[in-house]
Amino acid sequence: MTHAVRRRPPWRLLTLAAVVLAAVGVLALTGLKGSLVYYKTTSELLADPSLQGERLRLGGLVAPSSVTRGPDGVSFVLTDGVQEVRVVNSEAPRGVFSEGQGALVEGVYGADGVFRSDLLLVKHGNEYKAPDEAGEAPDVVEVSR
Repeated sequence: MTHAVRRRPPWRLLTLAAVVLAAVGVLALTGLKGSLVYYKTTSELLADPSLQGERLRLGGLVAPSSVTRGPDGVSFVLTDGVQEVRVVNSEAPRGVFSEGQGALVEGVYGADGVFRSDLLLVKHGNEYKAPDEAGEAPDVVEVSR
């Protein structure tokens, strides 16, 4: 006569797995909390005094005739069409940075009304300019999607 052996679920193993999963989740959330950087427009930044001293990203257009380049970086005005904020970026911009173009800066807004940035990202269109062999700038090639 054979008796069927009834297996009990491995409760200890399931409990251990649940505890480990919860611990990993808590660690992931606390790790992300310190690295989150929020994106704001210039109007949102100026409307909320609690953002002063907080690290955040600020986006808008580089105002015409506002760019000043120096040995310590670049200074310009960023606007959303309503409000303007002076930005001082600690590095010289690379690539296609220019007036009237979209930009996203990351840094801290100070009590003096200046946004001090250590990261500058430039928004640009879908144009691609391949260098030719002579080093001259070629015609603009429009890339379709």
